[in-house]
Amino acid sequence: MWTITRVTSLAAMLLLTATTPAAAQPAGTIRIGYLSPGSTITHGAFLDAFRQGLSELGRVEGPELVIESRWAEGKLDRLPGLAAELVSLKVNIIVAAGNPAVQASRQATSTIPIITPIVADPVATGVVTNLAQPEGNVTGLSVTARDLAERQLNMLKDVAPTVTRIALLATPAARLPSWKEAANALGLQIQLVPIREPSEIANAFTEMTKERIDAIAVSVETILYMNRARITELALRNRLPAAYPVKGYVEVGGLLSSGVFLPDLYRRAAAYVDRILKGAKPAELPVQTAMRFELAINLKTAKALGLTIPPEMLTQADQVAQ
Repeated sequence: MWTITRVTSLAAMLLLTATTPAAAQPAGTIRIGYLSPGSTITHGAFLDAFRQGLSELGRVEGPELVIESRWAEGKLDRLPGLAAELVSLKVNIIVAAGNPAVQASRQATSTIPIITPIVADPVATGVVTNLAQPEGNVTGLSVTARDLAERQLNMLKDVAPTVTRIALLATPAARLPSWKEAANALGLQIQLVPIREPSEIANAFTEMTKERIDAIAVSVETILYMNRARITELALRNRLPAAYPVKGYVEVGGLLSSGVFLPDLYRRAAAYVDRILKGAKPAELPVQTAMRFELAINLKTAKALGLTIPPEMLTQADQVAQ
């Protein structure tokens, strides 16, 4: 009986192995690695935008095209291992979302093309040699930290003209010089409030209140975006006007945001993938800068803070939450 059962189990295992997706894929299957520091819950919509871009170019997931997605769930120390895993799968291309994912991918491979839907200051951070000729295996779409900083700080001045002391909520790796340059140009003082773990967010607001901070700005950071509901709640509770980098914060109660339209960048990243699959080299494809920005405003939060949104800002807004 034992022998029959063992043979039957072995046969079942062999059958299962033979019918797994990897075994069923044709030899010429295109494998795209997708590396995100976020999670499917908080960042899944960006992968959907990338899929849409591929579909518009006639590339649809199926037996001949597979997307191997890996998610760090906000734990950036997981990125190197996930990048190495994608390399071991022999993916044709890695799509790396954001600076930490790009750096982890670069450490894992110098030969597999790496496309980034968004990377901040790619030349200054050493991701590429220059925008016109990347000269390596990385290319894609970029933004400048100075541009994002100026947009947020200008908004704070517009809605709360008396603010002078701004706290920047960011990880220790944030490009603080860009923020200081933007703040100095507006006559503002800015100080970094470092967030390494979600557990530090509440204490950060306690310290900001003690130091009589007038308002806050929030950097583009995965750990912050994943905890945006908590951040916007604490900003309102402490009556701090806050400017955010993307509209996802405004949708959960944040005052206002001005930043790049992220779904558009992820959709555009698909065009890079398509060109590389057709034979282009990353070094031959210039890094493009973000062209579409969006302004979002939450009038309910503005009213709760006793703030009046200037009419011209409302006219320019892409999204206004009542």
